[in-house]
Amino acid sequence: MSIDAASQTTASPGDQAPETPFYIPATGSSIRPRCILKHDNTFAVFDSHGDIATTTGGPDGVYVDDTRFLSRLEMSLNGMEPLLLGSNTRDDNMLLTVDLTNPDIYVESHLLLPKDTIHIVRTIFLWHGAAHQRIALRNHGERAIEIDLSLTFGNDFADLFEVRGMRRPRRGTSSEDVAAPDKVVMHYEGLDGRTRHTALLLDPPPTQLTVNSASYRLVLQPDESTRVFLAVNCDQPDWQPTSFNRGLLGAHRALARATANVATITTSNDLFNEVLRRSMSDLYMLMTATPQGPYPYAGIPWYSTTFGRDGIITALQMLWFDPRVARGALKRLAHFQANVNDQEADAQPGKILHEMRSGEMAALHEVPFGLYYGSVDATPLFVMLAGLYAERTGDWKFVQALWPAIEKALAWMDGPGDPDGDGFVEYSRGTEQGLANQGWKDSVDSIFHADGRLAEGPIALAEVQGYVYAAKGLASRCARRLGLIEDADRLDAEAIELARRFEAAFWCPEIETYAIALDGMKRPCRVRTSNAGQLLFTGITSADRALKVGQGLLRPQFFSGWGIRTVSSEEQRFNPMSYHNGSVWPHDNALIALGLARYGLKHELERVFRGLFNAATYMDLRRLPELFCGFQRRRGRGPTLYPIACAPQAWASGTPFTLIQASLGLEFDPDANEIRLRNPRLPAFLGEVFIRDLRLGTSSVDLILRRDDDDVALQVRRKEGSIRVSAVYT
Repeated sequence: MSIDAASQTTASPGDQAPETPFYIPATGSSIRPRCILKHDNTFAVFDSHGDIATTTGGPDGVYVDDTRFLSRLEMSLNGMEPLLLGSNTRDDNMLLTVDLTNPDIYVESHLLLPKDTIHIVRTIFLWHGAAHQRIALRNHGERAIEIDLSLTFGNDFADLFEVRGMRRPRRGTSSEDVAAPDKVVMHYEGLDGRTRHTALLLDPPPTQLTVNSASYRLVLQPDESTRVFLAVNCDQPDWQPTSFNRGLLGAHRALARATANVATITTSNDLFNEVLRRSMSDLYMLMTATPQGPYPYAGIPWYSTTFGRDGIITALQMLWFDPRVARGALKRLAHFQANVNDQEADAQPGKILHEMRSGEMAALHEVPFGLYYGSVDATPLFVMLAGLYAERTGDWKFVQALWPAIEKALAWMDGPGDPDGDGFVEYSRGTEQGLANQGWKDSVDSIFHADGRLAEGPIALAEVQGYVYAAKGLASRCARRLGLIEDADRLDAEAIELARRFEAAFWCPEIETYAIALDGMKRPCRVRTSNAGQLLFTGITSADRALKVGQGLLRPQFFSGWGIRTVSSEEQRFNPMSYHNGSVWPHDNALIALGLARYGLKHELERVFRGLFNAATYMDLRRLPELFCGFQRRRGRGPTLYPIACAPQAWASGTPFTLIQASLGLEFDPDANEIRLRNPRLPAFLGEVFIRDLRLGTSSVDLILRRDDDDVALQVRRKEGSIRVSAVYT
């Protein structure tokens, strides 16, 4: 991720304070829970009443392209706040529904309207750059009532980085006007020369309309109902108003198309099924239609845009049940692959994008993230995903077309990515504005020595060398398939040599794990971290050392009972409340789980699976967040939340499916048209798993897997095509 409030911590005593050019202060959360909706480039954050910005300083609003297009929307009855009955986001994330009622309404000490007389239902969805809302009111009283329904609205056109807390010395100018009896338009002339508009359209026209409020004088007979519709158009000049029902039908159809031919999973555990449903819905809510194909945006509210690392890992997690996502991600990242050197953007030829932003501050270079390439791992991960996609689908025509981008990425690893030519890929930022740390743990204090001193660069991260190793091995297999035998042989030899040199440089026998990194002086950072666990996923480690690492990650110093912490509790900078130095990240655990399965550590894998499942059962909507705190599990208590974590977050949503893949040992062989389950095992809380419409090429199959102690019984329920399914035990 890019700059996060919690990642900008101070150094320990005696250290020089790290430079934090984009420090964003953390603020307390407001009382009302938040509800999230998203469609393509538009997302919205409402509170549980369906309002926006009833408290200041929060992320509430309707956003498009890193700009807030509505920052206030409050509903009142006779000037009073309605009472909340309940609110929920539908299982498919399509709708937010809020049930409200009136409070006791007095006039001169006389009870004019008893509470619970009017039922109010707010139904909200997003579609094609607009937020649509229906406000339905029904009188459940025994007499006619007369009431004022008011909507108060406004906008600051804040850049997303302003919403996160950054201060700007200058801003553009705003204006509003009543464009018609049913329409208000808000304007913002940005310093970037762009004019942005928000249009509010009300149906029917209100009794009274100003630039910041609309009011309706309503008379309802007993059991009579009425509806008010509001559409908020965010900077869509060609937008044509559509009816609420027609827009909702279009949104339903689009979701059905996006999830067509996707394998689905149900189990014998109802709670786990809730986790799976929410995770699947979140993945496809975060999926965004781009000119290159579907791309999973990273998370809401702070990362609803194209991130290279996040998109690649999410596509990797989804590869077994929807490989179309990997194809879209690869095409998009190849399209934006760097072609020039640009120090401000940390760009070098062949490098894969880290992050893109399209708000005013990015256009003015107030933040360096317009097209920003400051991640050291996105490039080898891109090659890994390309190779894994090929092995999953057999789509060699696509890989052939992508091969020039793969070659450029490989050239970056051997060239600008390894500036001193020591065989390890490393990073340093081009300017003081860039990210100081450029792995997935990009907090300023996340890479350190055993005594707590921050590492000075250029820094070679352990897991990145694993990504490079895996990338070269996968690229070799692709090259061989494409007839590039010399390239394939060279890549194989380079991978073998990298593994040899890596073992010599990174293994730390005194802590029985791999150093998190080598600093600029090639000194190992001898710190126990989860980075070593991701090495198992890449296959770079020797079998005996993989066993030590895997078993070590399940000791109490690492395993909280909910998941594996990012840093051992024995380390100098351990802090269970930190962003990267002691918290639990579901996606990190998911990649470690794939590594545990790779080396046959299925018992350890089951413990990780069980811990994360138990954690999810305590989460709102059964939704695994970006991260949570690393405090030790206590009987009768749930995990401690990290208050500003993104939820939903794409690679957290992909985690349950990765855990299923790792447990079942799912493998695909397009040449043989065969699906294999290598050493399958199910955790104790899953007696049965039913996978429907699992596809390989033009064939598909339904599978039932039943747990029998440590064994799994496999049944093929349905089969289309010549596909074969087998269980392999090694």
